[in-house]
Amino acid sequence: MRVSLCHCLECQKRTGSLFGVAARFQRERVTIEGRSTTYRRNSDDGNWVDFRFCPDCGSTVWWGLEKQPGVIAVAVGAFADPDFPMPARSVYQNRRHRWLELPEKIERI
Repeated sequence: MRVSLCHCLECQKRTGSLFGVAARFQRERVTIEGRSTTYRRNSDDGNWVDFRFCPDCGSTVWWGLEKQPGVIAVAVGAFADPDFPMPARSVYQNRRHRWLELPEKIERI
């Protein structure tokens, strides 16, 4: 599992926040159950992303990326666990809100 913050503009719009937080897992290690609704959009780098939403409450639960077909990203908030591990990296740093300060130990990509 790899936990990361994404500062891309589309993630900011999707979450209504300064970033999205995802835990990424190898697809073969994940079992998906229940209903979901799919929304496909292009990422900031032009590849598609399929977001899976709960059809009842609209929350983003997980997504798959064209660029990483063997990976499933799960919204960290979906775990509802305040002890979930801290993100190890931060991506799209050039789109980070300048006043947001991250811990020094987070890798910046």
